[in-house]
Parts: sequence; structure tokens; C-alpha cells
Amino acid sequence: MKKITLAPGTVKKVLQVLRPYKITALLSILLSAVYVALSLYVPVLIGRAIDLILGPGNVDLKAIVQLLVTVGIVVASGAVTQWLINTINNRIVYHVIRDVRNEAFAHLQVLPLSYLDAHPAGDIVSRMIADVDQFADGLLLGFTQLFTGVVTILGTLVFMLSIRASIAAIVVLLTPLSFVVARFIATRTHDMFVLQSKTRGEQTAFIDEMLGNQKVVRAFGHEKENQERFDEINGRLQKASLQAIFFSSLTNPCTRFVNNVVYAAVALAGGLICLATAGAAVPFTVGALSALLSYANQYTKPFNEISGVITELQNALVCAGRVFELLAVPARVPDKEDAVVLQNVEGCVEAHDVSFSYTPGQKLIEHMNLSAEHGQHIAIVGPTGCGKTTLINLLMRFYDVNAGAVTVDGHDIRLCTRKSLRGSYGMVLQDTWLRRGTIRENITMGKPDATEQQIIEAAKAAHAHSFIQRLPNGYDTVIGEDGGLLSQGQKQLLCIARVMLCLPPMLILDEATSSIDTRTEIKIQNAFTSMMQGRTTFIVAHRLSTIREADLILVMKDGRIVEQGNHEQLLNANGFYATLYNSQFAS
Repeated sequence: MKKITLAPGTVKKVLQVLRPYKITALLSILLSAVYVALSLYVPVLIGRAIDLILGPGNVDLKAIVQLLVTVGIVVASGAVTQWLINTINNRIVYHVIRDVRNEAFAHLQVLPLSYLDAHPAGDIVSRMIADVDQFADGLLLGFTQLFTGVVTILGTLVFMLSIRASIAAIVVLLTPLSFVVARFIATRTHDMFVLQSKTRGEQTAFIDEMLGNQKVVRAFGHEKENQERFDEINGRLQKASLQAIFFSSLTNPCTRFVNNVVYAAVALAGGLICLATAGAAVPFTVGALSALLSYANQYTKPFNEISGVITELQNALVCAGRVFELLAVPARVPDKEDAVVLQNVEGCVEAHDVSFSYTPGQKLIEHMNLSAEHGQHIAIVGPTGCGKTTLINLLMRFYDVNAGAVTVDGHDIRLCTRKSLRGSYGMVLQDTWLRRGTIRENITMGKPDATEQQIIEAAKAAHAHSFIQRLPNGYDTVIGEDGGLLSQGQKQLLCIARVMLCLPPMLILDEATSSIDTRTEIKIQNAFTSMMQGRTTFIVAHRLSTIREADLILVMKDGRIVEQGNHEQLLNANGFYATLYNSQFAS
């Protein structure tokens, strides 16, 4: 298997996200020390009680009862302290997780579209949900067991040295074997956890993709192939998970074996010392041996827990690394400090010698020039893949040009704020997008302060008012993700109403009526004609019959504008446009 290493700086970044909670973490450590001190005091009290049982009829019952009462108080105090520790640790961990998810989602808003287009959405979701949850589990385990374990080791060592240094030496010499075993296993399971996390992300991406395209899958009868693909990914995830869990689970029994060896050694050595010092002036009592046995058990137990924590932390750090890897992706180029805020836009758009490609070395748009005057209606036509949608991406600055410049009213759009640029455009795309919420909330997305009358007028203009009124709660009807049970045409009408409400100075209509019946399309075209008056409009169309009235038609082929003019001029030229137009009406 290919060697996979932990993302560099992961531990440092984990410490950085913990920094705002350093005081609370310090309090957790101090309470852990108090809890350990209380729990370690109990064996001393029990040992004293044992030494008060000298033989038949020689038992100091009163003193034993007093010691047992003290034990009860100490145990109760320890329980309260442990509850406080757990409460504090949970608070730290889930605040950190909230912060990480907030940062990840905020970063998602500024990631360049080139990254989002190149990475499966399901994998990004897996990083923000599943990987953060795994990170939380490991972090919580680290807080609850790692701190307490370390303090327990130090505390028991001090107590054992104070009782019998020779036996303490036996414990100290044998116990590190647990760490040797744990480290041996952990170094061999790290790659397995990395593979498990990556495969889980691949599975999430596949499920997300298939859920979003079930109609297409069923229309082409691809269910069996998808099931086979899922089974293959699921099988790999099962194998990776089983390997990781199986080998990591060896840690516990192996370290427990070492612990039992230590316990047996302490019992044997302590028993021999008890016999050897039976008549001495300062004998080694059974009570002291009982306390040492308890301390030996408590001393080795954290090693067992810490070894388990190390295994879990391996998984947590792998998942954290995937999250931090997402956060490390460079954000889009920010607006310049002196960026121009477009106001009172006229809508004069020009492209000066523009070149662009998504992949270096793979040419797409080269040396393009265009000029759109205020109020002009520009149609963009051409075969699939010629660069029509890419041109729209450049106009909206979803992507920056590689060379040349795009200007609005004479301003290079790279020197303008994205918000003011995109606020100057109204877009209706072939691919509709509606969020979960009411009809009203979806229409007012670009103008949240719109009045009820404005919303209704926009809906009427888009010919959506009638079907909205037939919905159970009218404009207050809640629709599901991506429009729920609305038809594709109804969803497109809502998207058109959204633009009708804002009426920005420039419009982009990308196959805006592709999902609407012919009768409604005529009405919408009339509404568009009214809406486009005085507004610079870019119309991307495949049905050339819909753009005959455009002021200027740009004919694109292989990333270039090969012809331009109005409908009549292009037909008379009998060039590429005429071929495209006539082919749509050929019998």
C-alpha cells in the first residue's frame, strides 16, 4: 500500500484552534489533578484500615468506621470533580467543533469556483461533517483520558516512591513495555485510518451524486451498475475499516497483558518483602502492600488508556488533517482595498483581447473582443462547448481572464468589488436553483426588503402568480430542497420572478425558457421584452428562433467569435450562423 503521511502542521493547527479555550483547558487540567489526588488518597485510607485488623478480637472498629466515612467523602468529592471535568471538556470540544465548522463554511463561501468545480461535493461535505465528527470524538477522548492519565501516572509514582522505592522501581521498569507495544501497533495502523477516511469521503461523494441524479439513473436503467459501484466502494471501506479497527484493537489486550505482568511482579515482590520484614522495627505491612498493588494497577491503567487514546488520536488527526487541508485551499483573489463600487451602472460591457482556459495548455477562448452598448440585447449562439457559458462566467467574474480585460462602463471588473458587479446583473439560468424555504423567501432572495405588492407584481410578470395561488399556503408554502415537488417549469418561473423583482441594469438569460411550454414561453418572452427595455442583456440560446430580435448576435465557434451582426445580416452572409439556423428547420 502507498505510504500516506499526516498533513504537515496538523497538530500545530489543532493547538491553534484550542488557543481561545486555553484558560478553560487549564482549569480542566487542574481539576484532573484534584481528581487524581482524591482517587489516589483512597488506597492509603484502605491500607490504614487493613492494618487496623490485627487478628481475631483485635480490630479497631471505631477507627475503621471513621476511615470508611472519610473514604466515602473522598469518593463523593472525586465523583463531583469528574462530573465537572466532563462538563468542561465537552464544552471545550463542541465549541472547537463549532468554530471549525463555522470557519470551514465561511471558507467555502470564498473558495474559487475552479476548486469547487474540480472536487466532488460529497467529499467536501464528508470533510465538514463526518471528518469533523471523528475529530471531535478523538479530541474529547484526548481531553477526558489523556490529561487524567498523565496526572495519574505522576501521582501514583510519587505515592509508590513514598511507600516503597524498590517496588516502585519494578513498576517503572516494566510498565513502559505498554508504550512500546502501543507505538508498534499505532505506527502500523496510521495508514489504515488514512485510507478509511479517504474511502469514506469517496463513498459520501458517490451517494450525494446518485441522490441528486436519481431520475437520470432510472431513466437509463443504471441502477444495477450504480449498485455494483456502491458495493465496490462499500467493500473497500469495509476492508479498510476492519483492518484499522482490528489492528488498533490489539492495543488493549496487549497492554493489559503487560499490566497483569506488572501486577503479578508487585504482588510477588511485596509478599516476599512482607515476610522478610515481619519482625523488623519498621515492617512492610499488608496494608502498605495493598496500597501498592492498588497503585500499581492505577499506574498501569493510564498506559492502557493512553495507548487506546493514541490510536483514536491517529484517526482524529487524520480527519483533522482533511479538514485543515480544505481550509488551506487558497481563497479567491480578494477585492482590492481601493476596489471600485459600481453605482448607477449604464451597462456598457466590453471584452478586450480576452483569452481564457480552465486548464493550462488546453485552449478555449482566445483573443476575444466584443462590445455591448447600453440597452443592447446581445445573443450568444454556437455549438456545444464553443465557450458560451464560459463567456458568462467571465462577465460575472466567476473566473478571472488569463489575458486581456472585461470592462463595465469603462471599469476593469477585476478592479471592482464582486458584490457590486454581480448585483448589477440579473441571471436566469437553465439550471434552476431554489433553497428550502417559502415561495416568498425564494423570490425575495435578491431583494429581502420587497413589499408584498412588489412580490406579487413580479410573480405576475413571470406568469407564476396563478400556480403559486393554487399551492396550499400560497406564497407561504414551504418548498423542499431544489424546489421539492414543483415541476421544472414552475421552478424556472420562480427564478424568473426573482429577477423580475430586482430588475438590475444588466441581464443574463441562459436558456431561461428551456423548461417552459410553448404557450407560456410566448408570455414570458413578452415579459422579457418589457423587462429588457433599457437594460443590457446577454441571451444564451440554442433555439435560434428565440433570438431573432436581438440587436447583435455573436456566433461562437472553438472559443472565438467567428461572426456577429443581427439576424438578417447573418442570414444574408450565408455563413456559419446561417448553417446553424437552417439546420434547426431542416426536415
